[in-house]
Parts: sequence; structure tokens; C-alpha cells
Amino acid sequence: MSVQRSTVIFAWILLLPAVLYVTVIVAYPLVDTFILSFTDASLKKTTNWVGWINYEKIFNSTFAEVIIRTFVWTFFSVSIKMIIGVFGASMLNSAVPGRALFRILTMPPWIVPMAIGIFMWGWMYNGQFGMISGLLQRFGFADGPVAFLAQGSTAFWATVITDVWIGVPLVTLYMLAAMQSIPQDLYEAAWTDGAGRFYRFRRITLPLLVPSLITMSMLSLIATFNSFDIIWILTRGGPSGETTTMIIDTYHTAIGSKKYGEGAARAVLICIFLSIFCLAYFRVTSRLSSGDNR
Repeated sequence: MSVQRSTVIFAWILLLPAVLYVTVIVAYPLVDTFILSFTDASLKKTTNWVGWINYEKIFNSTFAEVIIRTFVWTFFSVSIKMIIGVFGASMLNSAVPGRALFRILTMPPWIVPMAIGIFMWGWMYNGQFGMISGLLQRFGFADGPVAFLAQGSTAFWATVITDVWIGVPLVTLYMLAAMQSIPQDLYEAAWTDGAGRFYRFRRITLPLLVPSLITMSMLSLIATFNSFDIIWILTRGGPSGETTTMIIDTYHTAIGSKKYGEGAARAVLICIFLSIFCLAYFRVTSRLSSGDNR
């Protein structure tokens, strides 16, 4: 056997565990879900091929409102996380007294188990004994108990705030690491030329953070778009569906109503949206790496 052939075989042997993992854990469930979306699978014993009917039901129902709500929820959550994360990283990167302590204090929302943190927010949102409602009444901003999770508009923003609280630490630490990788010579040269703090941030920090901002935004977008725990624990998609996103609606359809075929069609649609996001991300990053700014 030639050296080149043995090298190729050895490389495939090393890749075999990863190939098996992708095939069994990722590829097979995706293909199976795609096939299931064309059936009327449910708890009944027989399963029939129904073609595109499940997809037609999606676009003939109120699912369009669910899609719009999902994008709005994701947009506000990711945007707020990125803004607070960049600002927080800038503060933690500054030479201020107690900087190490502040860095440690950013970790609890990320360290605390997600379910416990969400339950904590649920208690604070409670209208009868919640801390937020109590503070609003104490300072005269509300005449009586405010049940944030019982009203559509406030419940929507309550879930956004909770998601931001959980996601900000990761964004902050990631952006802090990106800021610390920027050469200090650039800041020293700008400071020597009389550039102020805001000017240095706008002309040096932000342009050099663009690749990290794009990467973190995409990771946060995918995680937020697929977020299930926060909304399910706080509202279960209520009240009156005002916090129902695509992943919650898919769960209600497939698990709650036992309509596995329709639920699979919704899952395929979510996968398509996420694939589009990933393709856009790879396209942008490839242009940045090649120096194409168009």
C-alpha cells in the first residue's frame, strides 16, 4: 500500500466517529422528520401519506402571526443582548477599581441553572407577591397589583427581559475577550493624537469588533429563535397565544395535540429558517475574511 493511500485511510478512520455521530444524531432525525411531515402521523395505528397538506395547513392558519411574533421576539431579545453586552464589555475592559469583582458579578445569570433563574423571574412578575409589582405600588407607579404574565403585551416583554438577563453574560464575556485581543498600540497612538474615549471606541473598537459581533449575533439569534424553556416556564405561550413562538407552537401541535405530522412540518419550517440564517452568516463572514465590503 502506498504512503498516500495509507494516509487517506488513516484520515478516514479518524473521521469515522464524527461521521457516525453526524449521521445517527443529526442526519437521520432530520430526514425522518422531513418524511414524517408528509404524513398524518398521530396516536392512531395507521399512518397515511398526505403530501403537502400539513404545509398548507400551516399557511392557512394563524401560524403566520406566530412566525412574525417569533421574529419580533428574536429581534428585540438579540438586539438588547448585543447592546448591553458590548457596553458591559467596554466597562469591564476599562481600568476601573474593582474590575475583577465586576467581572465575577456578571456570571451568576449564566451560572445559575436556567430553570431556577426563570422560576425566579416568574415569582418577581407575580402580581400578588412579586417584587416588581410591589415596587411599582410602593413608588406610586401602579394603583394595584400588576400581573405581568396575565396580560399579552406585558407578558411578551417579560419573556424578552428574562431572555436578555440569561443571555447577556455570555455576550459580555465574549465581547470582552474580543476587546482584549485588540492591540493596545492602536489606542496609545490615538490617545497620543488627542483622541477621546468615545472617538477611540467608535474608530478603533467597533470596526475591529465587527467579526466578533457578527459571530455572537448569529449564535445568539439561533439560540433565541429556538428558545423553549423561558416562554414555556413563564407563560406556556399564553395569555391567548401572545407569547407563542414557532417552537412553542410546534410543541403544542406535536406533543400537546398529538399531531405528529403537522408538528414535523412546523419543525421543518424552523429548520429552513435557521439554515437561511446560517447561510447568510457564512456569506457575510466569507466576505469579511476576503476583504470584500460590498
